[in-house]
Amino acid sequence: MRRARVWLAVLACWTLLALLFASQTLLYSAYAGNKVGSWRAIAPALADWYLWAALTPAIARLAARAPLVPSRWGRALLVHVPVSIVVAALKLAARVWLGRLWPSALATTTFRNLVLAQFHLNLITYWMIAGLAQAVDYYRKYRDREVHASQLEARLAQAQIDVLRMQLHPHFLFNTLHAISTLVRKDPDSAERTIAQLSDLLRLTLDTLGRQKSTVKDEMEFVDRYLAIQQTRFGDRLIVRQSIDPASLDALVPTQILQPLVENAIRHGIGPRASGGHLDIAVACRNGDLTLRVADDGVGARADAYEERVGLSNTRARLKELYGGGDRLTVATAPGAGFAVAITLPYERMECSG
Repeated sequence: MRRARVWLAVLACWTLLALLFASQTLLYSAYAGNKVGSWRAIAPALADWYLWAALTPAIARLAARAPLVPSRWGRALLVHVPVSIVVAALKLAARVWLGRLWPSALATTTFRNLVLAQFHLNLITYWMIAGLAQAVDYYRKYRDREVHASQLEARLAQAQIDVLRMQLHPHFLFNTLHAISTLVRKDPDSAERTIAQLSDLLRLTLDTLGRQKSTVKDEMEFVDRYLAIQQTRFGDRLIVRQSIDPASLDALVPTQILQPLVENAIRHGIGPRASGGHLDIAVACRNGDLTLRVADDGVGARADAYEERVGLSNTRARLKELYGGGDRLTVATAPGAGFAVAITLPYERMECSG
């Protein structure tokens, strides 16, 4: 289908060129005072240029095999110079044959007269066809390479995102299993409950495999399950406060973007303090943006030290892959002042199907 459209476009171009030459013949005849019927001007022009239309596929294939490029000028000239002479002669011979076949519409002439009148024009036409065919071929190859490169880039980005996410999962799983092992002897009921919660978390993780983005509602469900496990471990030492804008629940965010930030806050901010602390999670929509904020009032640290942590560096890398920049994530921290991490994303709502 695509090839048919291409050659229909080629035929249309030759038709327009024939009509252009026919109009020139009519104007010149009118200026000279010679009355020439429209068909007597159009028919020869169509015959001339439709012959070139028939020759175009062969010339295009030859131009692709012997491209006119600086590195291959010698070979290209050795091919195209003799071929252009032969093709020009064949085209003129075909035009003479058509004139004898249909003398009422096409002027009858001899091959010698056509060679003297049109041979050089036919040579130029051949080279124009070869050049245009090669230009179209180069453009097609350029577009194919561009599409292929974009596909490779997309696959690479997806692979990098998957690697970053897989770095987080074992880390989280190890911490949870360590907490369960601690509870097995001290509080078997809590250990059993934590195992059930871990099972739910793993189920949610499997549900999101291969999904780049999830809704805020799904993310908060995952975080709530994770916090339930941590609550078993920390008890009253961990106080969680949430402020989730209802308008943000259907907004799309990178899958499992909040959990590593929450884990970092608990592990590095609240965990080292004997008295524990507060964890604040806020999601809000404003001016076309969606802001996710995770903050704690724990021990705090230097901002450059916090940047080195796996959860934050991976989150920043994921944001760069998905949105083209890691500057969407900002950190506010100081010794004794806790951590505050904010992520700003363009508001994107989940499309409803059906």
